[in-house]
Amino acid sequence: MTDWHSITAAITAATGQPCHPQSCQELGGGCINRAFVLRDGAQAWFVKLNSARRLAMFTAEAAGLEALAMAEALRVPRPLCAGTAGDEAFLVLKFIAFGRAGPRSPATAGHQLAALHRQTQERFGWQHDNFIGATPQANAVDSDWARFWQERRLRPQLDLARARGHGGRLQERGERLLAACPALLDHDPPPALLHGDLWGGNLAYDQDGQAVIFDPATYYGDREADLAMTELFGGFSADFYAAYREAWPLEPGYPVRRDLYNLYHVLNHLNLFGAGYLGQAQAMIDRLLAALG
Repeated sequence: MTDWHSITAAITAATGQPCHPQSCQELGGGCINRAFVLRDGAQAWFVKLNSARRLAMFTAEAAGLEALAMAEALRVPRPLCAGTAGDEAFLVLKFIAFGRAGPRSPATAGHQLAALHRQTQERFGWQHDNFIGATPQANAVDSDWARFWQERRLRPQLDLARARGHGGRLQERGERLLAACPALLDHDPPPALLHGDLWGGNLAYDQDGQAVIFDPATYYGDREADLAMTELFGGFSADFYAAYREAWPLEPGYPVRRDLYNLYHVLNHLNLFGAGYLGQAQAMIDRLLAALG
């Protein structure tokens, strides 16, 4: 049973105002965490719950949201507190109501994403490791982007796939692809601040029509990695992409790099959800190796 007393006490301590919820509504749709909205009159809080051993996942998420908020490019939920209550870990965010009251502007969201990516640092990576979904994501910094993608992104996913019984052709072709990363990542991107897990389910619009991003896997990398994921599962309009390219045009060769970046997420889905993604991963690797000529 969830220890709501400890969670509401943590909210009170974080905000300096009493938290006495009058309602607690569980939300559906999540595949990793349980989620609730607590309401107390005009105030509302969004609460994520998982097992206590997942606290690091929530603290990493909060740090990512803080970094995205500091960029002042796209709206994000404000993290209030995280901790453990009994045998559960919790993360509390200021609740944002999504809705259709205001006109949505995918074009504005495209411009705002380009503005987020203008936030840069000297090297690729992040100040600490975090998670992509429920999978640990290594972020040790590196000045070489191709090496970062090879060693911090693709190799860990291939190793995890091997440990879960996906060997053979996937691993043989995967090793060839790892060696080809420098040739495939044939440009010199600045280390841009990324959402890191930007599929259609992690962007919504508030009741004023303003875009909101959430559930990040933040790090500094090639901005094209964010754009690539928006294309993986759909959900983003032509106006969104046109506005992004107007603000910051893409370099030649993006379609091949897009597939290499999206392979990371397909491998992660293979490792999280099973062999239904194996054929897609193998086909992507074959297509990338064929692109080498």
